[in-house]
Amino acid sequence: MKHWSLATRIVSSVLSVVTISLLALSMAVAGFTRYEITERLDNSLQEVSERLQATTVTHLQGPRPDNVAWVPDVGPRTLAYQVVDRSGHVVLRSQNAPVQPFVADMRTGFANTPTFRVYVAAPTTTAYRVLVGEPNLHRRGATWRATAMAVVPILVFLPVIWVLVRLIVRRALRPLDRLHDEMQSRGSGNLRPIASLDLPVELISIQHAVNTLLSRLETALSTERAFAASAAHELRNPIAALLAQAQVLETAVAPDPALVARVRVITTRTRRLGRTVEKLLQFSRASSGMAFRRERVDLLPIVHILIDDMDPPARDSHRIEMDTADMKAFIIHGDMDALGILFRNLIENALIHSAPGQPVRLTLERDGRVLIANDCAPLPPSVAARLTNPFVRGATRVQGSGLGLAIANNIARQMDAELRIASPVPGSSRGFVVSVRFPAVEVS
Repeated sequence: MKHWSLATRIVSSVLSVVTISLLALSMAVAGFTRYEITERLDNSLQEVSERLQATTVTHLQGPRPDNVAWVPDVGPRTLAYQVVDRSGHVVLRSQNAPVQPFVADMRTGFANTPTFRVYVAAPTTTAYRVLVGEPNLHRRGATWRATAMAVVPILVFLPVIWVLVRLIVRRALRPLDRLHDEMQSRGSGNLRPIASLDLPVELISIQHAVNTLLSRLETALSTERAFAASAAHELRNPIAALLAQAQVLETAVAPDPALVARVRVITTRTRRLGRTVEKLLQFSRASSGMAFRRERVDLLPIVHILIDDMDPPARDSHRIEMDTADMKAFIIHGDMDALGILFRNLIENALIHSAPGQPVRLTLERDGRVLIANDCAPLPPSVAARLTNPFVRGATRVQGSGLGLAIANNIARQMDAELRIASPVPGSSRGFVVSVRFPAVEVS
């Protein structure tokens, strides 16, 4: 699923609307400016033409050496004019006007030529008509300058609008960011309610809902932990008492081999029941979220205690070989009890299924991995892929509950660790290895 940012979406949406609106406004301003400039220039052109028309009679009296009226400082943007008689001959013109009339059709009004915008004045009592032309270069320049003065400030202001909108949106969403950070820090071992954050009214209900959910979750987890602990206490004592009575009964019926065999069956089944009950309680505790707590825990003392318990140093031959790579500390962020249950199950599973006379190898690596390997016949991939499911066991005659790897996988997942199973051991044709990789391990 693609992730998206609320702030980015708001900023982009607002800026898109503002930009499109400003562009539309710029086009409207440009069109209005062009219309107004054209109208003003046409009015000026008409006014000049009509005034010239009124002065034509007096200006043309008397003999003239030529028909060009020379004016100083005439440039390509200066107005040009012509005085044309009835036969269409130019009797007087400005020095920047063409020799031939601007237009052949002498109808009163505006006309366009490739280089001039022309106005033909209305005829008077004289036989002459005045044509005034404004160079298109000057008209286009004036229109573009006026349009640029109206549009460019709007376009230049767009980056300022972008910065302001971004700052305003970011500032408005700052409470949401704080709530996001607080909610993201929750989970795992942190189920504390979110403190007051001075949130807007739209977010207060979300904070209350999250705090209510966290409170209910904490209550549920505490209840499950308390139930598991009470159940463990209430079940272990009767099973231990039953096992003790069976042992006493075995002593009492010692003269009768048949009765002794039956009592030993009861003892064996009682021990198996005790182990199954213990695994079920561990599975219940693991499922209740006991491993969500986060504390700095050194794994090395825990592993040493487990090995001393399952492979006492007083034995002549040891079944567990541990390699710590000369590390003095292997710090994990997790729960001490959960780590003990996790590695007890993994080591017990390796001891139970290891080939006779072959040791279990426990290796701690500096990249945060813990490897537990034992020698056995390789498992089919289809079976190995399902071993972390509850009550799934391989093809073995060894007694077990099928819960050890499921408990370990559940605890590892809650601690954000990665548990992997491989059979055979990489680089060998036999064996079974479990790899647990912990995140953010501190090794010294």
